[in-house]
Amino acid sequence: MTTDIATYLAEGCGRCSLGGTPQCKAVQQVDILKALREIVLGTGLEETVKWGSPCYTLSGKNVVMVSAMKTHCVVSFMKGVLLDDPHGLLEKPGPNSTVGKVMRFASVEEVVTHGEALQDYLQAAIAVEKSGKKVPKSSPQEKVPEELHAALEADPALKSAFEALTPGRQRGYILQISAAKQSKTRQSRIAKYTPMILAGKGLHDR
Repeated sequence: MTTDIATYLAEGCGRCSLGGTPQCKAVQQVDILKALREIVLGTGLEETVKWGSPCYTLSGKNVVMVSAMKTHCVVSFMKGVLLDDPHGLLEKPGPNSTVGKVMRFASVEEVVTHGEALQDYLQAAIAVEKSGKKVPKSSPQEKVPEELHAALEADPALKSAFEALTPGRQRGYILQISAAKQSKTRQSRIAKYTPMILAGKGLHDR
């Protein structure tokens, strides 16, 4: 997996065999990535690479990430739910997301057009991080499957780790486990995901 920004811009995240090829998403979107990177760096946030993608932090706390998709790039705000949206440009990254928000850019021209708005959101995200505000904990709306409930009650460490996850990460596990039709399969998924939960990771974290 990629661990430095130069390699990411040249070869992508390193999580698949397409890295460095014309089919790599980062290679295809590199001009947009560079334009977004210039704006984000202008805020003074510290640049690093996490999970194979550019991540920008304040005092070690993740504030935003920049990622390449097949047809566009996104700037992901880690505490987006706490941000106002005066420009109407923030979106949920997925239907089950409750914490993060993203801005999408399909061209360098869009970066130029919405550059000032992006700077406004970045400054707001920095202000939220400096304030120490936390995303409110909330119980997942989806029903916890019986197998997961039993596993959590039987293992205090697992229960504590699960409850410490963000609501979005909790929901991701609940949806994935609940999607299995048979109890045996749900139990198998719980066993598979237990090490990730104990490590404080979400379903798609690496």
